[in-house]
Amino acid sequence: DKDRTFYSALYRSLLFPRKLYEITPAGETVHYSPYNGKTLPGYMYTDTGFWDTFRCLFPLLNLVYPAENAKMQAGLANTYRESGFLPEWASPGHRGCMVGNNSASVVSDAILKGITPQEDIATLYEAMLSGRTKVHPEVSSTGRLGHEYYNTLGYVPYNAGIHENVARTLEYAYDDWCIAQMAKKMGRDDIYKEFSARALNYRNVFNPATGFMQPRAASGEFQPDFKPEDYTPHICESNAWHYLWSVQHDVPALRDLIGGSNAFEARLDSLFGDMIGEEEELPIFSTGMIGQYAHGNEPSHHVAYLYNVAGNPSKSQKRLKEIMDAFYTNTPAGLCGNEDCGQMSAWYVFSALGFYPVNPASGIYEIGTPTFRSAKIHLDNGKTFTMSAPQVSDQNIYIKSVKVNGQPYNKSYITHSQILDGATVEFEMTGEPSGKWYDNY
Repeated sequence: DKDRTFYSALYRSLLFPRKLYEITPAGETVHYSPYNGKTLPGYMYTDTGFWDTFRCLFPLLNLVYPAENAKMQAGLANTYRESGFLPEWASPGHRGCMVGNNSASVVSDAILKGITPQEDIATLYEAMLSGRTKVHPEVSSTGRLGHEYYNTLGYVPYNAGIHENVARTLEYAYDDWCIAQMAKKMGRDDIYKEFSARALNYRNVFNPATGFMQPRAASGEFQPDFKPEDYTPHICESNAWHYLWSVQHDVPALRDLIGGSNAFEARLDSLFGDMIGEEEELPIFSTGMIGQYAHGNEPSHHVAYLYNVAGNPSKSQKRLKEIMDAFYTNTPAGLCGNEDCGQMSAWYVFSALGFYPVNPASGIYEIGTPTFRSAKIHLDNGKTFTMSAPQVSDQNIYIKSVKVNGQPYNKSYITHSQILDGATVEFEMTGEPSGKWYDNY
């Protein structure tokens, strides 16, 4: 059953994005542009929403299918050339759906991992920078709606007539971090410093009095009568419990904002606490519920890994095992929510292997808990990355120790470069919570 569940998830994660190009009889690659109506040379892909897929679908492609994602990145460069924008939701052209500027994550991740065609890097860097100060005239989800406020106040206020303002602020801050990493790679220290500072804008919607990310007026006051469990127009398809953790690029600082490791762990415990009510009373996208945690929608997908930052990885391992067993099964109804262009299944592929890209563009994968006694990724460079957990079972879900290439390992993560080098990661598993083996947090 676990093999079938894994390979079903792998299959589904590869259905999107879809090719929107053809090969001519002369062997030339051409596409019909949904952005300007012309037939043009080069690649084009469609049917993907970056609000979902930036989290781990595109990191999975970067790791296992980089040659295919190189074509997708070339297609994104063509989208910018043909429309003046990177897509946020392509179906087949710019679609008014969801929030954020998460094309910055998808584009920077591929460039930083050396996957993007060299001839498209400058275009995509320009595209990322241009998106920070404009919004599509007809499709407001493309570009940055509310950029005028975000770029001056450091957040999108709730009383400016812009829905999902808290979500936009948090996602723009993460996207700014991604742009900063690209600026550093391009040797633009001025842009790097500017966007590194902007990446801290998530702090502007954190209310110390409530301990949550909260709607804030243009004048600076936080919204009164705030209830973190409410689903409001200020947070996208979620509530404040879910979006509290949308600081993937700066989790240790978020831990400190909340009050340190103990308070951070206690808040995670509260998130995964008792059910808040019957599931049919919740919004349709809030499925796969464990307390306030909603695995059926993407903002929660990285959260179970955050116990690592609190210094208690056994709780991450327990929750991840619970999520995988409860919400991914070898049945016709084996998913707890919308597939969302492959993101839901890509989460399982990573998590069953035992690691996950909490911060997608960082090149770092947090260690969770492996499902299989052995798993191998046959890399495009001809090397093989091996995960070994000979004692793993339904009871032995806790990691006692880790070795990399036969040597004791004291980090809670593995890196993209370690994987590409063909490392072997060995887990010693046990049936009892065994504390942390790492010292990086």
